Amino acid sequence: MSGPANATLALARAFLFVPADRPERHARALATGAGGVIIDLEDAVAPARKAESRDALGASLAALPVEGRGRLLVRVNASGTPWHDDDCARAAGWIAEGLIAGIVLPKAEHADELHRLAATAGPKAVLVPLIESAAGLAALDAIAGAPQVLRLAFGHLDFQADLGMACDADEAELVPVRLALVLAARRAGLATPIDGVSPDWRDAQRLAADTARARRGGFGAKLCIHPEQVAPVQAALGPTADEVAWAHRVTEAVRAAGGGVVSLDGRMVDGPVVRLAERWLALAASHGPGDSSVTH
Repeated sequence: MSGPANATLALARAFLFVPADRPERHARALATGAGGVIIDLEDAVAPARKAESRDALGASLAALPVEGRGRLLVRVNASGTPWHDDDCARAAGWIAEGLIAGIVLPKAEHADELHRLAATAGPKAVLVPLIESAAGLAALDAIAGAPQVLRLAFGHLDFQADLGMACDADEAELVPVRLALVLAARRAGLATPIDGVSPDWRDAQRLAADTARARRGGFGAKLCIHPEQVAPVQAALGPTADEVAWAHRVTEAVRAAGGGVVSLDGRMVDGPVVRLAERWLALAASHGPGDSSVTH
């Protein structure tokens, strides 16, 4: 599963959280067409129900459609909590069985945590560390460079709480932090990072503004907490029809020229431009059910 799962999750634009202890919602979450579905053992499950929910999750995963398993991740409880080791061991078994693609690690603060998680989860596992604290930000490059990390994710609400911040809706204070994630991902050769949630799923205007900010800032995906957020996020973070058409023209011009630097519409087309065009074409090709990103 590791190859296809890596490709699918590297291009995913919407990652939808679903509680681990609500098995009736798991198949519905996959059916939204979200590029990634995160089954949550952490914040979504009360402490008294964590062990019980983990024990029951294997049966729920086994009942899910086989074709959706490459989009499934499990968010374990953070390192240092009473549930972390058992969560990771159980998730490693699900990965080995091909039931899920990987693990989301909340409150990632040290590269050693990712090294241990990679060793536990095995070589097929995809790892997504959530940066949610000043300590995580300080260790960003080491975390991004840890084995099997596919993408970084930003837990901006926990980050604000950790630093005692009180941001307005535009979250201008977090621009340097978001840029740090984008730069660390690029330096490590990772897929574009995943921005945090918009907590009021009923506020479509706020979701649109948050997602537009994410795209402007270099994020390629966003965490979602409700199925109704999936389609708007995937549309906003995908290439427009005009961008796809331009990308086709770029690749055709380079192909006709036999490679190297060419000119298109008076603009030099070099390596970075070609890579952008190829990324847009890959994103357009990856869109799934409920994703209208290439039609607006």
